[in-house]
Amino acid sequence: MKRYFIKLAYDGTGYHGWQVQQNAHTVQAELEQKIGLMLKQPVAITGCGRTDTGVHASEYYAHFEVDNLQFTEKDFVFKLNRFLPKDIAVYDVFKVDADMHARFSALLRTYKYYINQIKEPFSRQFSYFYNGQLDIGKMNTAATLLLQFNDFTSFSKLHTQTATNLCSISEATWKYFDPGKLVFTITADRFLRNMVRAIVGTLLEIGKGKMPPESIVEIIEAKDRSRAGFSVPAKGLFLHKIKYPFKES
Repeated sequence: MKRYFIKLAYDGTGYHGWQVQQNAHTVQAELEQKIGLMLKQPVAITGCGRTDTGVHASEYYAHFEVDNLQFTEKDFVFKLNRFLPKDIAVYDVFKVDADMHARFSALLRTYKYYINQIKEPFSRQFSYFYNGQLDIGKMNTAATLLLQFNDFTSFSKLHTQTATNLCSISEATWKYFDPGKLVFTITADRFLRNMVRAIVGTLLEIGKGKMPPESIVEIIEAKDRSRAGFSVPAKGLFLHKIKYPFKES
């Protein structure tokens, strides 16, 4: 069996996340069905991570194994894109060593969360509309404090099956990229379920002046989800980049 990585992107609006679920439309199920039809055999695909319902991915990797791809890699991408719906796009497929794993070989993951402070109909599916005043300086002060910790239980969805809540965050910053348009970028070796959305919601509370930036320390040390802020809507969240050993920074 030969192992292949596939690079893709998707608009998560119409999906119940990445992972296959009973009686739910998911990105993984869509890919497995379409690749299986192309290759005329069942194909199991392993993704680089789980994205929740409504979350998008501007860069996503998965792997699968087959004896024979049956097409050139270029033709495979072309034909698969014709099979897939318009909200999933495949950019590349390439053979990797048998020990390369889409999830476990990933070194870093970067997420971006978009907030629009101007009512705009064209971005409503891809950003969170919030038109209140925000102090981005205080939000960045609090975000920087995240890098000093590694136990993020307070920002994790309850009752998950993860063995550990330890993560190493290497980047967490807010910036305006257009007037009234704000993006939060966060990079870590791994993320917990709902972690980014809970962090963003908490930082928004700080930006609104409901708590000081230093309160983020007390929230993290409490290891209690009820101490953190609300979870922002999924539609503003994008899995932005995955770093692997075979990729340049």
